[in-house]
Amino acid sequence: MTFDSLRPFASKFIEPIAKVAADTGISPNVVSAASLVFAAMAGVCFYYSLNEPLLVLAAGFFVFLNSYLDALDGAIARYLNAAGNKGDFLDHVIDRYSDVFIICGIFLGGHVQWQIGTIAIVGVLITSYLGTQAQAMEIGRYYGGIMGRADRLVYIMLASIIYFVHPHQIGGFSVLGWLMIVIAIGSHITALQRIFHIWNKL
Repeated sequence: MTFDSLRPFASKFIEPIAKVAADTGISPNVVSAASLVFAAMAGVCFYYSLNEPLLVLAAGFFVFLNSYLDALDGAIARYLNAAGNKGDFLDHVIDRYSDVFIICGIFLGGHVQWQIGTIAIVGVLITSYLGTQAQAMEIGRYYGGIMGRADRLVYIMLASIIYFVHPHQIGGFSVLGWLMIVIAIGSHITALQRIFHIWNKL
């Protein structure tokens, strides 16, 4: 949750754009759909990026666009006073598909063994599920833990830039490979943290 604490700062760059977008008639759902398209493009670029640093950089840029639009759709909905269960539901569905496109693109592209990638994507999905399951159990939505979605996306963007500068392996893995290992471990630790939090609240 390190980077989630920066939301108030980030909102200063998001809300003005959200107001302009809303005033021009762009709906939050259209923005959400666009974020999914960019996630898919990131996944494709990562998949074909082994030994192609420029594709990794492009993928990182698409991850940025996915992240920005993911924040923008909510800001537009709040500005229009149109936030509701349907939009929230759609946002979570798109986020999960986006996670799959991005994470799977990296490990299926050969940056790390598929076994490690599988552990990573399972951890990511379980962690996200637990965040909303807390709300379903009527104890409030909970996104605590050492590695939330914002953290993962920021790390992926940073790793993409580093890979572009230094695409060579370090200790048997590229920076993207090491990042998958970090996400695999961090996501499952986060899942355990959320499990204990929810259990203690019940």
